[in-house]
Amino acid sequence: MQKNNNSPDSQGTREWLLNTLDKVKSGALSTEDALRELSVLPYEDLNFAKIDHHRNMRVGFPEVIFGRGKTVEQITIIAEHMAARSNKVLVTRASPEAFKAVREKILDAVYNPASRTIVVNRQQKTVLKPGVAVITGGTSDIPVAEEAAVTAELMGNKVEMINDVGVAGLHRLLDKLPQIRQAKVLIVVAGMEGALPSVVGGLVSAPIIAVPTSVGYGASFNGIAALLTMLNSCAPGVSVVNIDNGFGAGYIAGLINLGKTGNNGGENEH
Repeated sequence: MQKNNNSPDSQGTREWLLNTLDKVKSGALSTEDALRELSVLPYEDLNFAKIDHHRNMRVGFPEVIFGRGKTVEQITIIAEHMAARSNKVLVTRASPEAFKAVREKILDAVYNPASRTIVVNRQQKTVLKPGVAVITGGTSDIPVAEEAAVTAELMGNKVEMINDVGVAGLHRLLDKLPQIRQAKVLIVVAGMEGALPSVVGGLVSAPIIAVPTSVGYGASFNGIAALLTMLNSCAPGVSVVNIDNGFGAGYIAGLINLGKTGNNGGENEH
């Protein structure tokens, strides 16, 4: 776990803890006040939510706020409390109204209307690691793909976007093949029948994370048809996340590209 504490992505929580301990050492903060400060670990209880501030140190990335189903007020309160103790905040499925409220409390919050995400990134500028490419079958898949890209980039990865290269026009995909083959990990996002990941899987050696989307006509069953196609892929190296789960795909791709090997090994752990 010590390696986790020294990782760039966990610096926000680590610096906060060190700052609190330094204040106690210098006498600027009493032990009782320090205990009150540290009482939010492992989580901070807001009654309607329990914020896992310790997650950043355990796994190297802070807890993510899923905006759908939460009120604007709930999103704002959670984001404000997280931003006080983390240098990164990510809200997914966020409305413009939610962003407006969050921005009033967190001035450096940024909204991506395509991915519907709110991002706060106070980490010192670092060179993003290249290697992640996100491919979409159609333009309608872009919101989910953008969510994946925002997530992977916030983790420290450089992301290449390749849009609208679905199987209805394979020449578009083949035209981008040299660029696609440079990636170390691919996120392939598609709705309708969901065949694109299998096609890409037969052309590249990199691992593929397939993301079925709910895009399609009635018989696509809101993404179930694409999900089943991807799960039944005959191409090796294809794994599948849940329908419209761009965040999950981006997170996994980010871990792979950064060389994360788990808490018990690997020099590049968070």
